[in-house]
Amino acid sequence: MKRILFLLLCVTVLSSCSKEEKKVENDFPLHMEVGNFDGINQDGEAFSFSKLKGKVWVADFMFTNCDTVCSPMTANMAMLQRKLADEDVDAHLVSFSIDPENDQPGVLKDYASGVGADFSNWDLVTGYKQEFIESFANKSFMAAAAKLEGSNQFVHSTSFYLVDEKGIVVQKYEGVSEPPYEQIVKDIKSLQ
Repeated sequence: MKRILFLLLCVTVLSSCSKEEKKVENDFPLHMEVGNFDGINQDGEAFSFSKLKGKVWVADFMFTNCDTVCSPMTANMAMLQRKLADEDVDAHLVSFSIDPENDQPGVLKDYASGVGADFSNWDLVTGYKQEFIESFANKSFMAAAAKLEGSNQFVHSTSFYLVDEKGIVVQKYEGVSEPPYEQIVKDIKSLQ
C-alpha cells in the first residue's frame, strides 16, 4: 500500500511539474509590474504606459552622453528591431533616458537616427524628473539608475527587458555584448 501511495505521489508531482504556467521560459526570478509613467518621445509627443497596454514590448535604459555602454546597446536595439521586422514580429521598443535634463526629444532622435532607428515602433522617452526615472527603473525593472556624483555619467542597467501585454516584466537579456536576438524574437512570438 505504501508503494502505491508513493507511486501516486511521484506521478502527481511529475505531472504538475510538466505543466507550463508561462509561455516564456523564465530564468528571470521576479515578475515585476511596470508602473505608470508619463513622458515625451523623440518627436516631442506625449508617451505613457497607456500607449503600451495590450502590447508586447522590449525596454532598456540609456542616455546620449554615455561614454561606455549606451552606443553599443542602442545599436543592438536597432539590430533587434531589424530582426523583428525580418521575422514579421509585432513588438514595440522603448528606450528610457536616464538623463532627462540633457536628453531632449531632438537629441534622442538624432542619437537613434545614427543607428538607423525606425521610429514607427521604437520610442525613446524623456520628459520626466531625474528622481522619477531612478525610482521607476528600480521599482518597475529592479534596474540600477543613478547619477554619478560630480560627473555627467550615470550608473544604469545594461539589460533588455521583455514586457508582456499585461505590463509584467517576464524576461531580462544581455543588451551590450552579444544579445540573444533569436531567443528574444522567439520569446516575443510565444507571448503573442
